[in-house]
This record gives sequence, structure tokens and C-alpha cells, in this order.
Amino acid sequence: MFRFFQRKPAAPESAQAHAQQAQSAAPVAIPVAAVEGPPSAPMGGRGVVRPDDAVRPDADQPAHESIGPVHGDAGTEAAAGWFSRLRQGLRKTGSGLSVLFGGSRVDEALYEELETALILADAGMPATQFVLEQLRKKVRAARAETPQQVRELLRDVLAELLVPLEKPLDIGKSTPTVMMMVGVNGAGKTTSIGKLTRHLQQAGCKVLLAAGDTFRAAAREQLTAWGERNAVQVIAQQGGDPAAVAFDAVSAGRARGMDVVIVDTAGRLPTQLHLMDELKKVKRVIGKAMDGAPHEALLVIDATNGQNALAQLRAFDDTLGLTGIILTKLDGSAKGGVIAAIARERPVPIYFIGVGESLEDLQPFDARAFARALVG
Repeated sequence: MFRFFQRKPAAPESAQAHAQQAQSAAPVAIPVAAVEGPPSAPMGGRGVVRPDDAVRPDADQPAHESIGPVHGDAGTEAAAGWFSRLRQGLRKTGSGLSVLFGGSRVDEALYEELETALILADAGMPATQFVLEQLRKKVRAARAETPQQVRELLRDVLAELLVPLEKPLDIGKSTPTVMMMVGVNGAGKTTSIGKLTRHLQQAGCKVLLAAGDTFRAAAREQLTAWGERNAVQVIAQQGGDPAAVAFDAVSAGRARGMDVVIVDTAGRLPTQLHLMDELKKVKRVIGKAMDGAPHEALLVIDATNGQNALAQLRAFDDTLGLTGIILTKLDGSAKGGVIAAIARERPVPIYFIGVGESLEDLQPFDARAFARALVG
């Protein structure tokens, strides 16, 4: 379920005080154009509503609302379409697994081939050994006699391993909800921000973006392009300090009554300690702009990095205390098994996975659907 909460604003510190704070911050709001064309399909029917269906609080409503899954034919069709894209996207990773179950015998050779396939998919030894141990137990308990039965049990084992990573993204417990996006260069961070912005808009959220990547050439322009595409404003400064941009954006988001503020940051390697320290500074400054912020620290991981992605996760989590992951480019990788390594060694929730370039190809993580699509 993709869940959004809408909370009534706290007793006002006064809108005038917020407006004065935002005015003193003097952010630069980049104007945007209207979005052309119809909105994208809902996110696989998993708890997203279109803007005109969104629940908005008023004085007579409870403090927050939980928007449940989309039901009916439209939701079913969207879910089926997403699963088809997911299975196709995981084809490179799952090809080594799906070919193992065409035989007629369940023997030690099958387990050895499965072990090799998991390792080649970059699941890592700890996760691979865990999966095989659990699978052997299930095979004995079920008295499975055919490879096809083993395939079904493998799906169950993988789903049970991955379920702890499945967590909905809650929006509205704080207004605005501030998200800080981090990751290495090339992981798809800015593109993921653009896709996430569209999905949040479809759920009725008002979104503001902050161009906090002041190092990479054209990063500001890239985020601005996504702002124009989604008809949202982007707070930016020409050559400004990333922490200052973040402060301005959060202050502006509070003054304008935004539901979500997403702060982009410069891509960096975990070994660049001075840049990792700068992330800590950005996080501290965001906290000065709003108590308790950032509410979400999200790491964007490129699935093609395989086991190196796990090293990135450890480093960024140790630095910031991550709340979630967006796993991208699963369609371009045979290393999607790293998700099992994440579940076993550093189980940070995976909010979204991406298997393509379109807006619909970024969807909430569903452990059982992922296991079914992976094993075939």
C-alpha cells in the first residue's frame, strides 16, 4: 500500500511569521509551465488516488487520513500492467534462476546450481546461504518432489526475506514533509525526484523542489526541467551553498503550505569524506529550518552496481541514518539479487523500485510481486 497521511496544521506560529522567515531567506523560485497531456496511470493501484479524489482535511475531519489501495477494474489493470513490466525488467537477473526448474529431479545438483545463480545475481554469500537453508527446510516440510514445487517454495522464501523491506511512504505527519535525496553520481537521483514528484501530485500533494546539487554541471537545469514538466516550483541559487538552498526551500515550503519539500543533493562517493560531511551539514541546516526535518532521508541506488550498492548503503546509512531506498535501473542489470543482500545485511526499507524510463516504471516495492517476477 502506498499510504499518505494528511494532518491538520499545528496551532499557528502564525502564517505571518513563516512568511517573514521565507522572505528573509530570499529564495529564487524558478517559474514553471503547465503540464500538458493527461496524468499518468496510478501507481499500480497500490494506494494512490488522482488529485481530484484526494482526501483533504478540514476542521471536522480527524487529524490525519489514510488513503487505501485503489480498487476496481482500473486498479486491477494497472497492477497487472506493472507486474508485466516488473517481470520484463527483472528478466536479466531472473534468467539464471528460471532455467533451473525444467528438470525432473530434486537433488544436490539443483541446490548447487541455485547457489551459483544467486551469487551471479549479486545476492551475496550471507543472503544466498540463508535462502538455501530456508528452502531446504521448506522442501523437507512440504515433501516437495519436483523442481516445479521447489520453484514455488523458492518464491515463498524470497518473499519472506524481502517482506521486512516493504513499507509505505507516509506523507503528512509533518507539514511539510521534508525529504532529503542522496546517492552517488549516475544513480538516477534527479530523475527519481521527478518521477516521485508526479506520483505525489497524483495523490493530491503540493510539492516544492530544492536544487541542492550545486556541484554537477547542469544539475540545476535538469531539476528545473522536471519542475516544468510537473508544474512545480524549484528553489535554486546560482552557485549557492547547498545547505543554504535547502534552508530556503524548507522555509518557503512552510510559508506556502506545501505538503512535501524534496531536497536534491550532489552525488558523491562514500569515500569522499569531506562531501559526506557536507551532507551532515545539509541535514543539520534543514533541522534548523524546521524542527524534526528532514523527515525522510532517501538513498537512490543503481541496481547495476550490485554488491557495491550495499557498500554505498552502509556508508550513507552510517552518515545520515537513512529512512528508505529507491532502487533504480533494475531493467538494465543482472545484479538485482542485491536486494536480497540488503534484506539480510542492512534492511533499510525500499520505498520504490524502477524498471524503466517512464513515469509508471517507478512503483512502490511489493515483496511478493518481486519474488514472483524474479523466479518466473
